[in-house]
Amino acid sequence: MSARNRTTAFALGGIAVAMVGAAYASVPLYQLFCQVTGYGGTTQQTAEVAPDQTIVSDRVITVRFNSDKARDLNWRFKPVQREIAVKVGENALAFYQATNRSDGRLVGTSTYNVTPHKAGIYFNKVDCFCFTEQALAPGQTVDMPVSFFVDPDIVNDPNMKDVHTITLSYTFFKVKDQDGRGEADRAALLGPDGRQDQEILAGAGMSARRDGKS
Repeated sequence: MSARNRTTAFALGGIAVAMVGAAYASVPLYQLFCQVTGYGGTTQQTAEVAPDQTIVSDRVITVRFNSDKARDLNWRFKPVQREIAVKVGENALAFYQATNRSDGRLVGTSTYNVTPHKAGIYFNKVDCFCFTEQALAPGQTVDMPVSFFVDPDIVNDPNMKDVHTITLSYTFFKVKDQDGRGEADRAALLGPDGRQDQEILAGAGMSARRDGKS
């Protein structure tokens, strides 16, 4: 390799490292970075439910739910259900629950990923609370829905034959600007009692899955 090529390679490597560092330093940049690169098991986001319910497969995948939060966010955050079994191509609905344990209003926002990472391209989230500011009053508890399906194309990928379980993980962070529009964003996603309208979700062909231990 010539000196010029080595210099170019080192420069490009430095830029890549800087971009990764910047992405982790900012939730919006992290979102963009993951959506562009598929890094870390980033799921696919779609505005529609599974395209054709007639191609629901008999193959069943267990979807597990994991939660975490930053130490400076005084919330309790957990999945309502630990896991559910879904058929490939079937629309499903799960819930996470957050409680503000502080004596003041707190605004948080979350990032997400799935494991194994290779399953990310087949895990489609129709709607969720990720990257949207969520504002909770002191002592307030809300249930936050996640609607999703596993792309039927997963059955045609030989590299996915060993995947029987997919884990969806969310991590909440405290928003730096606590005077932002988190409450308005949350109200647009959740109903007045802190839960999205079940009838609307049912009309979209999804059923709530709230079984299992919390």
